[in-house]
This record gives sequence, structure tokens and C-alpha cells, in this order.
Amino acid sequence: MPFQSVRGIFPHMNTLSGWTGSVLHLDLTEKSVETRHPDLSVYTKYMGGKGLTGYYLRPHATKEYTDPDLPVIIATGPLTGTAAPTSGRGTIMSRSPLTGAICDTSVGGRLATQLKQAGYDAIVITGMSDTPCGIEILDGDARIVPTQLGGTTTDTLFDQLTPSLPNDASIACIGPAGENGSPMAAIMVDRHHAAGRGGLGMIWGAKNLKYLSVHGTGTVSVHDEDALTEAREEILRLTAASPVLMGQHGFSCWGTGSLFDLMDSRRMMPTDNFARTRFEHAAELNAAAYKKRFSPTSHGCMGCHIRCKKTAQDGRNMPEFETMSHFTALIGNTNMALVLTANDTCGKLGLDPVSAGATLACRREITGEDYTAESLLAALHEMAEGGDLGQGSHTFAALCERPEASMSVKGLELPAYDPRGAYGMALAYATSTRGGCQLRAYPVSHEILRKPVATDRFSFSGKARIIKIAEDMNAVVDSLSACKFIFLAASLEEYAKAYTAVTGVAVSGHTLLEIGERIYYNERIMNAANGFDAADDDLPERFFTEAGTSGGGITIAPIDRDDFLTARQTYYRVRGLDQNGIPTPEKIEKLGLNR
Repeated sequence: MPFQSVRGIFPHMNTLSGWTGSVLHLDLTEKSVETRHPDLSVYTKYMGGKGLTGYYLRPHATKEYTDPDLPVIIATGPLTGTAAPTSGRGTIMSRSPLTGAICDTSVGGRLATQLKQAGYDAIVITGMSDTPCGIEILDGDARIVPTQLGGTTTDTLFDQLTPSLPNDASIACIGPAGENGSPMAAIMVDRHHAAGRGGLGMIWGAKNLKYLSVHGTGTVSVHDEDALTEAREEILRLTAASPVLMGQHGFSCWGTGSLFDLMDSRRMMPTDNFARTRFEHAAELNAAAYKKRFSPTSHGCMGCHIRCKKTAQDGRNMPEFETMSHFTALIGNTNMALVLTANDTCGKLGLDPVSAGATLACRREITGEDYTAESLLAALHEMAEGGDLGQGSHTFAALCERPEASMSVKGLELPAYDPRGAYGMALAYATSTRGGCQLRAYPVSHEILRKPVATDRFSFSGKARIIKIAEDMNAVVDSLSACKFIFLAASLEEYAKAYTAVTGVAVSGHTLLEIGERIYYNERIMNAANGFDAADDDLPERFFTEAGTSGGGITIAPIDRDDFLTARQTYYRVRGLDQNGIPTPEKIEKLGLNR
């Protein structure tokens, strides 16, 4: 039956909505299913999404992926299932088997909305099944079921399960990579979306969890519908006026592939495993070339009008920018059709294409061997079988006694933005709690897209504070849950209005930033518990000793290490960490993170 609104669970909270007040706990070992109701303070302190998953992970954050008690948490945000723009996203979090650090990923599709409409703010999955199993949620009914679909590719699973479910149900699953123990394994959602980075699919594999299906028919209670409509209209107007999002060269038209030409022109496209920063064939492999050849159509996550996802005429997913770049420039490939096939293969096998492409580049540098179409696809299948190559570039390079060939931070392979061409990106890579990731602070916004204001991309001046604030802001975005891209047009001011309208909790944009600071600091606490410190907040040596590819009036010099270390120390001070990057008791107490 449809869920109760939050006021039905907390009768004294007769002015609050947005949350359901219910979190589903599933133990795959015991095959037990239990609904629990968190205290109100959990919601007000951690909000949802990224914040809520971090709250549930922290007591178990040092457990290995083989420990049945290590949870995988999937959480919605207070805006999920409402009319707030781009509110259809959710967060999946656990401890990464690839890096040993915390790992959360924002994921689109229908998953979060269906989970919220089924009556749950989050689900916490623990235990290990002795045989392959699935989790099936239909409104308030949840069960753990055996499955014969173990070992199948993701497309086969979607084909098998979809006909038996309602049209708008959501399915998340892993492919052979997760089942065979690759720490680059992704969780695929609704065919077109992925929780890709950090190997969360490997944890599902260790738990013998093949899939999760969710369908809900409930509605989300909104405190003030008129106020939400007003906030929504403000956000939509700002989006419509954004060239980056809705313009003729924007994400809506071209997808994230619109960044391809920008990275090329700014000479920061990682080429030959980051040995160079410009690919001579880039102009032949941009988003316009893909559109001309494959005639893609647009789609998007639930609740999103930007529709940045693209699908080829034959139904295959078009590659995102990072995949476009890593499967061409990074590995010396000019075969556009091969990029599409490789991206499709990664999806079917359940592999993160960013880590897969970077690991291919690492091997190419070590062996000196270029890829043919056949050898590249064979290598992807080798990764999904869980061998040495499937362990990621950090482990593979170490096994080859060439650790310097892994272009990673904290063991997570870098995406397609060379840090020698954007110093805020360099600092953001180093300080990111999940490793080599641009999305924690997304300095692409101000260093490349010039939003909200342009910053000097070849300077560390002011970057420490900018990165810290951006990390806090994006922690809020992933907790609401919303899409980072819309914040290239809107701000926390507009989303604070939406949050207040939905929940009845009066907040400002500044208040949301304070919540974001708590959420991000909580992740630093978990990483410190796993032994991470300043030695891990660093970049591969190549970026400090080797120049990129200069030209066209642009000089791509090595990063000055002393300047980088000074900026990092400034970041630690601004973030409230000690000189070694470790959380302090004073800051922990101030943020209310004592446990």
C-alpha cells in the first residue's frame, strides 16, 4: 500500500513533509527485512542522499568489502519525487574496494523516485547471500528472492526482468565485472545510467546481490505547493537563460560531449596516458561528429528538463565526455564507432568506462602496444573477468613495477581534465574524498565554463577557499538530491526556497552550505579512520615534472609543487583540518559529528 507521509509517522511534526520517515534495512544473510524510523535530527542534520548515506556508513566505514556488515546504502533526497527540477537523482554509497576510501555516487534514472514513492527515504543493505539473489520492492512490500540471472550481462537482465514489471519501475543491477570481483565494477540503472566510479558493483557481487527492482505508487507530501511552484519557475527561468545548459552548444543539445571541443581548445585533453595534453585528431571526434554519424535522440533522468543523455538510433547509449576522451585521446584511438562499441560493452559488462579507459592507457604506456578494435574489446572482457587488468591502473601498474604509470589519486583513475591546464582542478583532484574525481568541487564551472565568474585557471590564488565552498555546495546538491549541472544556472538560494517549500523547514542558502560542510567533513573523518592523510591528497608526479602540450598561445607548464603544497595547506586550514589533513576534535565537535 502507498506510504504514509512523514506526519503520519511523527504525529507531532504536523508541519513537515518531504521525507517519508522510513528507512528499509535488508540483511541478505538472514533474509530479513525491517523498516526503521530515524530520529528527526538525522534528517535535519544530514538531509538525505549523500548526507544520509554517509550517516549510515560511518559506523562501518573501516570494514572490508568482504565483511558482511559493510553496508551499501541507497538514499533519496527530500526533493526527490517532487516538482523541484532535476530532483530525480539519488546516492549510492559504501567503502570503495578500489581505493579503500569512502565512495558515493549520484545516480539518475528512475531509481530514487521509485524508492521514494514506495515509501522509503533510503535502503541499507548488509549481509551476504549464499546464492545469487535480487531485492524486489513494491510499495511497502520488500523481499529478498533467489535468481537464476547470475552471470548474465546487464542488457540480458534488463530484457528478462522488464516485461514482468510495471512500465515505470526501476531496475539496478550488476554485470559480470561485479560478480567476478573487479573493483572497477559499476551498478547499472535503467539501462542508461550508471553508478560507475569506485567499484560499488563489486560490493554487490561480494554480497551475491544481482539486482534491485523498485516500484512505488505513493506520492510525496509537499508542505507548500504554491511556494514550490514559485521556486520551480525561478529555477526553470534561470535554466532557460543558460547557454551552457540550453544553448545551441549546450548540454541539452549535445550532452556532456559539448565539453570535448573546450578541452581541446584549452590544451587540457589528456592524451597518451596524460603524457600530452592535446590530441591532433580531436576535431574529427567531437560531439558534432557523433551527432552526424549516429543521429542520437535525447532523454534524461526523472524530473529533469535538460535531457543531457543521448541514445543512438540503434538504442545504444552515446558516450559521455569522459568516455569520448578516454577511449580516443588517452589511448591513441581514432575509431569513433569503436568508442560507441566500447561504451556499450562497458555497460553490458558493468564496468566503469572512465577507470577502464585509464587502465587501458596505463597498460599501453607500459607495454608500448597500441590497440586494435579486437584487442581493445578483448581487454574489456579481460577486465570483467577479474584478472590483473580488472584490478584498475593503480594495482596493475604496481604489479608491472611501473607505479608511476597509473594516473590516479587515492587509487581512483583521473577523468578527462588534465590538471596542468586548470589548477583548481589539480587541488580538487587531490582533496576529493573519493579519489581522482572532478565532481566533488567541479572547478570546470569557473575555470572552463566561466560560471558563476571566471577564475584564472593557471593560478592557485583563492582556489583553496573556492574548492572548499564548492565541495560543501555539491554535498548539498547530492543530498537534496539534484543535478550538479543545473547549478551552472541556478544557485542554493533558489534551491533553499524549494527545500523550505517541500519540507517546511525554513533555511537559507547559507544554512544549506553549513549542512554541506558537515556532510563533507563526515567523509574526511571516515577516510582518516582508514589511514588517509596528506600523503594521499596528492597528484601523480608526472604533473609536477613534465610539461603538457603548449601551442596556440597557451603554455602548459608543469605544476609548481611548492605552490600546490601551499594551496593544499591553505585548504586544510580553511577546511578545519590539521597540517596533515586530519580532522580535528574541535571541528568535529563544532559540526556536531561526535559519536
